[in-house]
Amino acid sequence: MKCPFCGASSDHIRVIDTREVTDGIRRRRECEQCQQRFTTYERIASMNLLVVKRDGRREEFDKEKLVRSMRVSCSKRPVSSAAIEDAAREIEASLYAMGKSEVSHQQIGELVMKHLQDIDDVAYVRFASVYRRFRDVTSMAEEIEQLQARKRREEELKNQIPLPIERKS
Repeated sequence: MKCPFCGASSDHIRVIDTREVTDGIRRRRECEQCQQRFTTYERIASMNLLVVKRDGRREEFDKEKLVRSMRVSCSKRPVSSAAIEDAAREIEASLYAMGKSEVSHQQIGELVMKHLQDIDDVAYVRFASVYRRFRDVTSMAEEIEQLQARKRREEELKNQIPLPIERKS
């Protein structure tokens, strides 16, 4: 690394501050020769993640495409852009955490539905109707019934009183 101001080598540059940011590390540096300060950002070079589509084609993973599809499902719903961005970031992190160079469209679709379920029921049903390719109203109604049953179970679990834990002396 060289100072962007005077060209001094890394021997003359010291790190003043290091902070983690969402996609890497931010370092505040100072050149000991010219006393100028500057900021550098470091991020891990990510591997190219390929998505195996329904027809067998392979396409590079595009987080923006994921965000767009989630926005379509959430359109005219009380869902913030931040919630969609956060969900997309978590989905992307989950995909990379799998450690594979290829993931199927099903894996992505299931992750999106899991996140949309927590964000907004209507957005979930909209996405599921396209992703699962409902053939008729009956299959859509079944999906809605399953969603309602899951919501009831979650609510019941939330309302349960936790059992006291016995501590050994």
